Amino acid sequence: MSMNKTNGITEGVIWKQLLIFFFPILLGTFFQQMYNTVDTVIVGRFVGKEALAGVGTTGTLINLLFGFFIGLASGATVIISQFYGARNEKDLSRAVHTALALSLTGGLVLSVVGFLIARPALKLLQVAEKAVLDNAVTYMRIFFAGILASVIYNVGTGILRGIGDSRFPLYVLIVSCVANILLDLLFVVVFRMEVVGVALATVLSQLISAVLVMLRLMRTREAYQVRLREIRFHKGFLKKIVRIGLPSGLQSVLYSISNLVLQGAVNSFGTDATAAYAAAGRIDGFIWMVLGAFGISITTFSGQNFGARKFDRVKRGNTVCLMMCASAILALSAVLFFFARPLVRLFTEDGAVTDIAVTFLRIWAPAYICFAFIETLAGTVRGAGEALQPTLITLLGVCVARLIWIFVVLPFFPEIRTLALCYPVTWFITMTAFLIYYYRMRWLKRCTRGMIPEKST
Repeated sequence: MSMNKTNGITEGVIWKQLLIFFFPILLGTFFQQMYNTVDTVIVGRFVGKEALAGVGTTGTLINLLFGFFIGLASGATVIISQFYGARNEKDLSRAVHTALALSLTGGLVLSVVGFLIARPALKLLQVAEKAVLDNAVTYMRIFFAGILASVIYNVGTGILRGIGDSRFPLYVLIVSCVANILLDLLFVVVFRMEVVGVALATVLSQLISAVLVMLRLMRTREAYQVRLREIRFHKGFLKKIVRIGLPSGLQSVLYSISNLVLQGAVNSFGTDATAAYAAAGRIDGFIWMVLGAFGISITTFSGQNFGARKFDRVKRGNTVCLMMCASAILALSAVLFFFARPLVRLFTEDGAVTDIAVTFLRIWAPAYICFAFIETLAGTVRGAGEALQPTLITLLGVCVARLIWIFVVLPFFPEIRTLALCYPVTWFITMTAFLIYYYRMRWLKRCTRGMIPEKST
């Protein structure tokens, strides 16, 4: 096995290399968002608003459990990108097999925990109406019963993106999206399986994704080839993955906890508000897919160039990525603001639900630019191996500030608009903190004093 002699991410024109990596990720997340959106559309149109509220209210709770593990596993992507940039084949292989061992173990644990806590956790979210609660529990239990496939898929694509391959994950997502849509139509529209059908379609499409990604990793002849008999924990490499990934996992948990509190606040306004929040969340998901694609791109770019010891290129890449991300988000925010109502109408014809969802979107839209800064700056720093500080900034700027808003401000102004403002206010606080940290705190010097993977001889 060998590694390619050339590596565009560490050698090519920066904006071109970022876009070459970015667009497959963007298209991939678009298709992922599409099949999540199709779930919502089909539930809202063919089952009813109680089912829409039920499926929608599970999102934050699922992200709490699933997001922790994916955040933890993201440490593998950073380590793999650094080893790949350093041309360190032996350690690259060990990191890959350790990441997959982590995915198998974590997937099984998540499956059991998610299935068992579904009903009590949803009750804590103040999901009081029996129809909404029953639908939510059904969806969550089926989702977590099949979550191992989703974990393997996410870790596998993280490995591929770490070595700079963002195209194959795109192809897999296209196949998965088509499968999910067809299965949704079959199970819900034809067989009338309602929420059960939506959940089964999601699980089966994720299974297809996992199989395709594993076949790709097993059939390659490069240094990151997966051999099933070698999937195990390598102590030193597990420690490296956890060191970088654990802060990201904890950030995801803290972020989700604050969102759980927010979801509870939304639910307290009634079923219309819950359904509206679910519909608005599906729409603004298209904004987040762009932000996330830029974040993944700059993290991999930073990791590989850091591993190759091209530190000036890391900083230049951040500037270029920030300019591109901010431009894209400003354009999309304008579209979302002016076309909020017709977009919401794709999900529901209910007048009250539509009005509330439009309120959410028009308050959020002008503030998305804040997260362009957050995503780019955090991705650059994490790619270089410093993960704790971004987590602390997010903890204070997003999570703590959000809880303060909900428990201190909202009781004095108990309105939907006050609730919606929670996001823009906390995003602005977090952006300001990241700008100060990135440009004042000498983070790159600290990273270079740490362990940089040596090049293979």
